[in-house]
Amino acid sequence: MNEEISPTPNRRDFLKTTAIVAGITVAPGVLLYGVSQAKSPDDQTITAKKRWGMLIDTNKCVQGCNECVNACITEHGISENVRPDITSQWIRKVGLRDKQTGKEYSLPLFCQHCEHPPCVDVCPTGASFKRVDGIVLVDKHICIGCRYCMMACPYKARSFVHETLKNQKPHSPRGKGTVEACTFCVHRIDKGQSPACVAACQKSGHKAMLFGDIKDPNSEISKKLSHVSSTALRPDMRLNPGIRYQGL
Repeated sequence: MNEEISPTPNRRDFLKTTAIVAGITVAPGVLLYGVSQAKSPDDQTITAKKRWGMLIDTNKCVQGCNECVNACITEHGISENVRPDITSQWIRKVGLRDKQTGKEYSLPLFCQHCEHPPCVDVCPTGASFKRVDGIVLVDKHICIGCRYCMMACPYKARSFVHETLKNQKPHSPRGKGTVEACTFCVHRIDKGQSPACVAACQKSGHKAMLFGDIKDPNSEISKKLSHVSSTALRPDMRLNPGIRYQGL
């Protein structure tokens, strides 16, 4: 049995309870990301033959390290100076403690890019959608800011942008009045790069985050998932998240 060591639910409740989240907006004329059959910059069609995922080794994730969080903030320009309770968080660090052993865990939490995303199911406009390669995104042009997706997400993974934003990144359009969440750095993936958080974790030397195509049996992540025990958060909901945690 684990207990919380940060303002988040304890491990049992964290894995078994639902929660609420927050979101963002976009500038007129700025397209988000293409629909499921859009082409990436290298002209390779996005295909269901791939499914992008991540394995996070909690034994390597260091308490007090926020390299992944900082990389996300820098990559997507999430630097607006607003009240802490309305600040967008695409990725956050969560601390957990095992009540029996006293062992402490530190893990990053963000959109789990579910195979069956509840955020997509409840969206009345289709703004929340899943690409055929498993990446869950929000089309800011048709997001009406109803926040149903935030209430449906059991991971508190979405945020709502309350303030007018400035100095947005061209590759990551945001804006007042819409919902936002981790995009897996889709603009980087479509160029053959890894997400910014993964690159930062690798650069720090911790190497706690492994990203890749979980449908490819020859990929590093598939090989590792085949021989290590990993946990999906909220397995009772049968969402089949693209994120797995090792060591919990």
